[in-house]
Amino acid sequence: MLDRIIRGGTVLDGGLGAARQMDVGIRNGKIVALGDLHETEAGEILDASTRTVCPGFLDIHRHADLAVFRPEFGELELRQGLTTIVNGNCGMSAAPFGPAHRTEILSYLSPVIGTDAPVCPDSMADYLDAVNARQPRINVGMLAGSGVIRADAAGFAAGPLSAEQLRNVHKGIETALADGALGISLGLGYAPDCFYDTKGLIEALAPLRNGSVPIAVHMRDEGTNVDRSVSEMLTVARALNCPLELSHLKAIGTENWRRKIPAVLEVLARSRREGLRVRWDAYPYTAGSTQLLHVLPPEVLEGGTEVLTRRLFDPTVRDHIRKRLAEGEDYNNISKLVGWENIIVSSLRQPENRDVLGLRIPEAAALRGQDEVDFTLDLLRSEHCIVTMIDYITCEEDIQAILRSDMVSLISDATYPSTGQPHPRLYGNFVRMIERYVNQLKLLTLPEAVHKMTRSPADALGLKRKGRIEIGADADLLIFDPADLHEAGSFEHPARFATGIETVLVAGVPVLKNGILTGAAPGRAASR
Repeated sequence: MLDRIIRGGTVLDGGLGAARQMDVGIRNGKIVALGDLHETEAGEILDASTRTVCPGFLDIHRHADLAVFRPEFGELELRQGLTTIVNGNCGMSAAPFGPAHRTEILSYLSPVIGTDAPVCPDSMADYLDAVNARQPRINVGMLAGSGVIRADAAGFAAGPLSAEQLRNVHKGIETALADGALGISLGLGYAPDCFYDTKGLIEALAPLRNGSVPIAVHMRDEGTNVDRSVSEMLTVARALNCPLELSHLKAIGTENWRRKIPAVLEVLARSRREGLRVRWDAYPYTAGSTQLLHVLPPEVLEGGTEVLTRRLFDPTVRDHIRKRLAEGEDYNNISKLVGWENIIVSSLRQPENRDVLGLRIPEAAALRGQDEVDFTLDLLRSEHCIVTMIDYITCEEDIQAILRSDMVSLISDATYPSTGQPHPRLYGNFVRMIERYVNQLKLLTLPEAVHKMTRSPADALGLKRKGRIEIGADADLLIFDPADLHEAGSFEHPARFATGIETVLVAGVPVLKNGILTGAAPGRAASR
């Protein structure tokens, strides 16, 4: 006898094949039978006639490291079809790091992963144990951030690592992977990963050599030099002979739109033909969201956020930053690439700054009687650098080119601000993929879109039991009518649940049923 049968659905199995009408049989959290199961007994029958059945969506690039422990966690994810998320991206993970540099690390991470957690784990094992103890509604995986591993060994100092620091980095990577991390993430646009040169990066990642553990990388430059950044990471992947995931692929800057991405995609296709295990991912919005300090040149990030806060009182440092913002082309100089008018203050903490929340930088600067540079530096100083931005950085044509490419997975890159304005991708990213790019624009077929949200991301991180409907796979499943999917949020009103996902099963258990939360919480820490 089975626990449940999903009866009569139009099944997309996560591959690129056509849909098939069949029943799906579930027992002990696994898919155990497919086909005509009318003569098979089950404890519950879920009628999916006239509905699509597919694997639960996976978001392998999210920043819910600490949001996982919020009481409400899981609902906004379920309502857009997510059954598995992976945190710890961009080199910034809530573990592993010990007490030596904890204050500096948490201060730097807080605009991305938040500060409102009841846990503060030293190790990846402690973090994953805390996730399981939390009993989340969905599955939660974790990458180990190279940035925090380096910061744990050497703080936020620039320059090459000493032999002892390098040994500690290797030990940190090896221990995190043994403890259950799904891979290693890099944030080469963030401190302290930005202080590695290519040779130092290969040395630091030596424990991954000739293995199957993937590197997921926020590249060094996603603007004018995005092609060089791709080349750098292909060099790293060749040297280490390991899988590579290029995170949130894009070309920032109006002069780079429609020009860089077609060339980059051709380089990546050629690299795959040559045998490199390289994949990439993208989010379906022209705006991103990250720390406001990401507009600054990387050299001023040495020492961490509190050191930078003190430096912002120094006229010499401010003059240096002003000059670099005006002229710099050797880093993601966002204000120069897209203009201050495309950067919005999206979250901050100090009550005296609430008047600029939600404003574009030129508007906020004018309100304060300052130019854009002085306003930005003063705001960062006042907020101890804990400020986030929404920045309009890429173009729709590039997004569509990337989404059409063969090896892309859809991701959100969503953060969970506890104050201010979130990016709408937090609530609607995965529903948007079908509503906009399948139903409205006809850019993708439904099987293609589902594949890019299920089997493709699962394969990218070696999650062999997820993202597919086949015998033995985890019974993380969705039931919905594609025509009913709707992203309800917008940049003006982002915090609105997506609609149209009717029923979600995690580990074979209905967590959302006919649009209503059941109270079940069968999620676990995801493992390879």
